[in-house]
Amino acid sequence: MTADFLIVGQGVAGSILAWTLDQRGCSVILVNDPARPSASAVAAGIVNPLTGRKLVRTWKADELFPFLHQFYRHIEQTLNVRFFHPKTIYRPFRSMAEKTAYESLTDNPAIQPYIANAVNHALYDQFINNPFGGLEVTQAGWLDVNEFIRIIKGYFIQKNQYADISVKINELVFSDGKVEWQGISAKKVIFCDGAQLGENSLFNWLPYNPVKGEIITAVVPDYAITSIVNQGLFILPIRDGLVKIGATYSWHDIDWKTTGEGRTFLETKVRDILKVPFEIVAQQAGIRPSTKDRRPFIGLHPARATAGVFGGMGTKGVSLAPYLAEQFSRHLLDGEDLEPEANISRYDSLLLHDLDEPA
Repeated sequence: MTADFLIVGQGVAGSILAWTLDQRGCSVILVNDPARPSASAVAAGIVNPLTGRKLVRTWKADELFPFLHQFYRHIEQTLNVRFFHPKTIYRPFRSMAEKTAYESLTDNPAIQPYIANAVNHALYDQFINNPFGGLEVTQAGWLDVNEFIRIIKGYFIQKNQYADISVKINELVFSDGKVEWQGISAKKVIFCDGAQLGENSLFNWLPYNPVKGEIITAVVPDYAITSIVNQGLFILPIRDGLVKIGATYSWHDIDWKTTGEGRTFLETKVRDILKVPFEIVAQQAGIRPSTKDRRPFIGLHPARATAGVFGGMGTKGVSLAPYLAEQFSRHLLDGEDLEPEANISRYDSLLLHDLDEPA
């Protein structure tokens, strides 16, 4: 069997790249190891153009956000499905000082396109502690990540271009202009296997910085807020009376296990925001595929051009991947340049491994 691309990993990044290349007319074989945990399976899938207490605009927000809204809508319309939910993000002020500081920030022309002009605070007052009011961030929303991945998997299964199987690096045979694996001959193999990329001998020279995160799911009876609420943590309504709350950040004890400390932290913090009772019904942990400089890893191996990487997107894969997948596809198919801040060529000097026969 021959293909243009063998894509390893079917989280958010792999799913989006596979779809993008498929839509360009490429033949894509998508494979995923079902035994390996995935950060995508845990991710809340929130897209947010303004982050942090200083309302920092997400990197390349002006390009990313119009593109991602169009990208997800196009798949929904093409396949007659629903998994993307545009929403505002309500950010209640913690104090009058914070209100004054935020309102001064919203005078910035770069910030204004992402701020609602008027907010009905009374809509939130029954459930949310907001004595000083708040602001609403627009162009935000959330992707039902598990549903999205399920749909993309089904799409490639129908095309007989999907397999649940582990790809081991030593099973790949690189030769002139192609890579062979288990009867498949592909022009390129692209690794999209998230936090596991640090274990990949072809790309483990890149400076990964994985971050553990935990979220909880809670029942909040009669919760009527449809927006995402964010004040140091997020409250994401996923269906009537059910919310996800997160997230923690830890650069230590990097594993997939939930902790009592994580649950206590989230439960304590959310009590400062929610006015109403809630009951925790689930807790999850994941490892975010983050990088030292907080920029993605995209590109072809400097010494083996038939192997590539598309990952390292940390907490922002849902926002970053559509735009960057389009750019990567143009690089692969049309020879266009990659975004310098995402191109792995910025770390070529770190490559210390000797490879047998560069492709």
